[in-house]
Formats: sequence, structure tokens, C-alpha cells
Amino acid sequence: MKKELPWLNVPGGRLKTTLFYGPWQCRRQFMNGCQRECASEGYPLMGCMWLADIKLDWEGSLVLLPVPVEAGSRYGIYHCCCKFPTLPKAKKEAERKKWDNIRESFREKWGKKFGEWPSENGTSWAGHHIRDLWHGGDPVDPNNIFPAQPDAHKVFTDQYPACYDGQAPWNTVGPDLPYTDY
Repeated sequence: MKKELPWLNVPGGRLKTTLFYGPWQCRRQFMNGCQRECASEGYPLMGCMWLADIKLDWEGSLVLLPVPVEAGSRYGIYHCCCKFPTLPKAKKEAERKKWDNIRESFREKWGKKFGEWPSENGTSWAGHHIRDLWHGGDPVDPNNIFPAQPDAHKVFTDQYPACYDGQAPWNTVGPDLPYTDY
């Protein structure tokens, strides 16, 4: 599934963000990163989920030479299912309240960087916490949250327990690029 956001005017040109949604099995590079992350925190790795890719396309011109230029990049968002301890329900709800308190301002800031926060039928998409709140994820860290299409968000939420339990397919390496851009 993919979601293209409208072009956003930025200094020197314009930027378009395209979101591709999994989840997919993590490629080798992501799985290796998870092994290091879990080990550094002292917890075993149970699995890895590649949640989404953010593709950025830029069009503009060079400052010194007024010639048109196009560039792009891609950023994979993945989640390491380390055997983190879970928070008590009351603590998790307190963390969720922190997210609730900044949700709208977060979406506005995100929109200024990447394009308008996606919505469907007038309802904003959920902000998905990559490291979920139950396992100690930071509720307000901008690097821990991205817009999740509603159906994809449900799949993420449904599949996290399998990943934390070390179940297939999240405990094995997947392909380098499990989707096409078209």
C-alpha cells in the first residue's frame, strides 16, 4: 500500500513524500541493527518488523547554476522486538496521555517537514509509535512516530505480539525490497 502526499514547497524547490506500508520481514541490514540494539540494552532479540518506507523526492535547481535537478532518498522504518519489559497498565496510560496532549501540534510540525499529515474522510490517520508504549517507547519522540494508514496500523498492532514472541515470519530475514514503487 502506498500514500503519496502533495508536493510541498521548500527552499530551492519542492518535496514530495510517499509512504509505503508493510509490515514486511526485515532485510538483513535491519535485522543486524536490531541484534545490536537489543544486545546494547541487554535484552534478547525476538524479531524485527519493517513497518514502512518513507520515500522523498526533491525537484529544484542549483543555486550557482540555474539548472533543474531531481534527487530522492528512501528511509526504512523498522521495529526491533527485543524482549523489553512491559509497563503496568497505569503507567502505559500515563504515557498515552502525553501523546494525546501533543498529538495535534506534532501533526502540524510533521506536516511542515513532509507534507500534510494524511487523513481519511476528515479523520487524521493514527500516529504509530514504532517502539510501542507498552514496551517503553517514548510517547513524544518525533523519531518514534509516523502516520499510519488505518488498515496498516491495525496490522502493526495485531502483529506486534507475534514479533515479541519470536514467531514467524518476524524472526527471519526477508528480501531487500519487498515491494515495487509503481
